[in-house]
Amino acid sequence: MEFSSFENLARQLSDLEVAVFLSLVAREHCLIETSDDLIDDLAQELALVCTHSLGLAYSILDCSAETSTNDLCNGSLTPSARKELEEPAISRLKSESSGNLSTFGTAQSRDQGRYAAPRSPEKEINVVNVVIAKNFNLVDHDVQLQALQLMRSRHLFMESYTLNAPANFIFIPLVVRESEQLQPPLNFHLNEHLLVSHYHAAVDGFIYLEHDDWLSDDRDSASSVIYKPIHHQRKSAKISETTIEKLREASDCVTISAEIMRYMQDIIVFLRLSRGMGGGISAKANLHLSRFSRLLAALQGFDFITPTIVALAAEKVLRHRIIVATPDRDRSMQYGSDVQTVSRILADITPDSILDGVFQEVEPPV
Repeated sequence: MEFSSFENLARQLSDLEVAVFLSLVAREHCLIETSDDLIDDLAQELALVCTHSLGLAYSILDCSAETSTNDLCNGSLTPSARKELEEPAISRLKSESSGNLSTFGTAQSRDQGRYAAPRSPEKEINVVNVVIAKNFNLVDHDVQLQALQLMRSRHLFMESYTLNAPANFIFIPLVVRESEQLQPPLNFHLNEHLLVSHYHAAVDGFIYLEHDDWLSDDRDSASSVIYKPIHHQRKSAKISETTIEKLREASDCVTISAEIMRYMQDIIVFLRLSRGMGGGISAKANLHLSRFSRLLAALQGFDFITPTIVALAAEKVLRHRIIVATPDRDRSMQYGSDVQTVSRILADITPDSILDGVFQEVEPPV
């Protein structure tokens, strides 16, 4: 496997593109966080990343507390699938509005149509490659669980049809993080199935928006709209299906030494034992850390994993899983500690400070 061929690609990609690209290679999903004033522009930037770099169809969902499962499904459909669902409804309305409504036969047929059994759920409807769900942490947990079902199995069974996601499918919750901890939090199980998280700040810029002059004046009209892949002339990486498959194969060939494996395990163990931890580091997180470390190594042209790669992967894979402990859940409370004293100790603890403390305590292999 020629690992050096990916070095030039890595130099052309922004951090945002790397997060989406590697999630696609791993057939996993990613969380993108930003500030409130950037979320609309960032949704458009992600859309342009999908079309320009990856050549994938996408949809932008503008979510809120009122978003339903039907909104999630309808907003994720490809244009052809949406048209396929709309045509029977239009035909049914036309047939109901025609004819002599005064006859018994017509009334009888209308009643039969009204109480007829729904279409077979075996009808398969396709969704887009990338779903960008703005403010997805605001939706009801039942809707989040439906999204989780689509993420895990790439199928979602509705009453009258089945949603099918393609092999190259990514679900991206795009959320606002104003404080150190996301509020309200995502469903725990859905959060566990997100490979990495990435925070995009204003200083990171918007490469595609700035190049294409796609400003945010009409940002509201861009929400909940589906776009097809388009082609623009731009000096940037063009990632083909072949490149995705080659990097996937290369990552499987990356070796992990016993010392690096021990380093990974020590990070997980020390993180779980950290006083500020209230939970969040599962066995799946451990698997994701190993998987993402392999992907980062392959993308940078290495056939082995270094401690630096592990540290970078740990930050991306573990941060969004960290739940900061509350004073009443602190371990020392079991031995008679004062709540106010514990509150002062935990006041300044954040997911980032917890990770920094672990990296200081765990010595990397030489």
